[in-house]
Amino acid sequence: MYRTNTCGELNLKHAGAEVTLSGWVQRSRDLGGMTFIDLRDRYGITQLVFNMEADDALCKEARKLGRECVIQAVGRVRERSNKNLKIPTGEIEIEVNSLKVLNASILPPFTIEDETDGGDDLRMKFRYLDLRRNPMKNNMELRHRMAMEIRNYMDGQGFIEIETPAMIKSTPEGARDFVVPSRINPGQFYALPQSPQIFKQLLMIAGYDKYFQIVKCFRDEDLRADRQPEFTQIDCEMSFAGQDDVLNAFEGLTKHLFLRIKNMTFNGPFPRITFNDAMDRYGTDKPDIRFGMELTEITEYTRGRNFNVFDDAEYVGCICAENCASFSRKQIDQLTGFVKKPQIGARGLVYVKYNKDGTIKSSVDKFYDEAAIRKWIELSDGRPGDLLLILAGERVSTQGALSELRLEMGRQLGLINKDDYAPLWVIDFPLFEWDEETGRFYAKHHPFTSPKTEDISLLDTDPASVCANAYDLVINGVEIGGGSVRIHDKSLQQKMFEKLGFTDEQANEQFGFLMEAFRYGAPPHAGVAFGFDRWVAVFAGCYSIRDVIAFPKNNSGRDLMIDSPSALAPEQLKELRLKIDNRE
Repeated sequence: MYRTNTCGELNLKHAGAEVTLSGWVQRSRDLGGMTFIDLRDRYGITQLVFNMEADDALCKEARKLGRECVIQAVGRVRERSNKNLKIPTGEIEIEVNSLKVLNASILPPFTIEDETDGGDDLRMKFRYLDLRRNPMKNNMELRHRMAMEIRNYMDGQGFIEIETPAMIKSTPEGARDFVVPSRINPGQFYALPQSPQIFKQLLMIAGYDKYFQIVKCFRDEDLRADRQPEFTQIDCEMSFAGQDDVLNAFEGLTKHLFLRIKNMTFNGPFPRITFNDAMDRYGTDKPDIRFGMELTEITEYTRGRNFNVFDDAEYVGCICAENCASFSRKQIDQLTGFVKKPQIGARGLVYVKYNKDGTIKSSVDKFYDEAAIRKWIELSDGRPGDLLLILAGERVSTQGALSELRLEMGRQLGLINKDDYAPLWVIDFPLFEWDEETGRFYAKHHPFTSPKTEDISLLDTDPASVCANAYDLVINGVEIGGGSVRIHDKSLQQKMFEKLGFTDEQANEQFGFLMEAFRYGAPPHAGVAFGFDRWVAVFAGCYSIRDVIAFPKNNSGRDLMIDSPSALAPEQLKELRLKIDNRE
């Protein structure tokens, strides 16, 4: 038996007991005739004591141990004289009488501590070492707890977990597919699923009216902190359900997780705002509503003053920062530099200082008189001492830049409390989005999203204005998940494919099996999918979802630990009848 107890469970009640512990050497301290070793396992740390007077040879053996050596120690539990009340085992120590090295360790490439000296790439290359650190261990345990709570809650609500295939047919919508060549079907390929969307709809047709699955999904897209090429979804679908049914059901799941994981409760339903309101008020469809500073459009009050930046702009908007009129020129210049970053894309920043004495100072004083500027202040509910920050340009991109500026000001002014959580639903998304490059409409969510009943007649006359029966759950500015009421009528689905530019042949080639299934009695159904990794990251307070995934990829889609992706051997390529074209 390698251990009788873990390194996190012993306390004064065990004093006098003979125990066996196994784990990793966290650190070692030699103090005169005594050696102290902190022994670590998944459950905690226990201090081991070696006394040179009691056993000189054993103490010398202990002093040879390096960090991360795996050892087994046998000894007696005793009360510590210098207690450490910061850890559960801090009132006791083990007076060791027997020591065995189970496996030695070379010097780790970074310190296995909460605050490590290892950079991102180094920690990802040695991920198995990084996972030994408490912050990573806590994230993995949080992930496990959330998965268990989700499954327990969903089971209690009558949902059944059903696995769907991991090798499916490639579809043209959404991100690029990861594809898998078929050896036994030369020249043909499977795709890894971007989501189980079609299969869960087929399960509704099959009569399994409450389905869910915690499932791996795959998307070949550009990566960032909240994206990975493989990620995990909480995938859900309900039959004989509409939008309110779904929102109520999964608001219940959300509240359950907050209660069981964060010990937080929410009174009443989550706020619901439309997509258009979210864009107008926050500049984004995933707003952080923990603080105010909402956007104000002032476009019509800026025209005709020979200031081309405003005159030529589709949209002019601003945010009002309370008690910031005292910002220095240097601070304003830093904000200008912030909005001109390539990822934000604003051309410049206009400011208005509404000083506490009621006077006004603006960077566009030569173009606008005081009455005009006071109108902007009035529209923004400005007060003496406030600062208006104004951007102009194309509507959507400028709203997006204002959204980023709003968040930056929220951070600078300390308005964002990391311990606060503000969930909301964003509803009534557009059904389509137009792509200038290809000259066609694409589905805002996916081709199976149902339009609002009252907008179906607009599909032929004004598709851009059609509103979808779609919804997203947003927490603290992070899109946790989204879903929609699905199309369950064959003729409406055909109409949707037509508007998306599919020929009948293409639609049949890609989705003929679904259209065939609709002929056998498809019930009304709706669903939602949550980004499990994102949700865990929000609860863990992590910026990157990499920190809550055991073995993630970096921003280039590489696994630095196992050096993947990698080339295939010529024999494998030949077997798959593939040739590599190295031309760029």
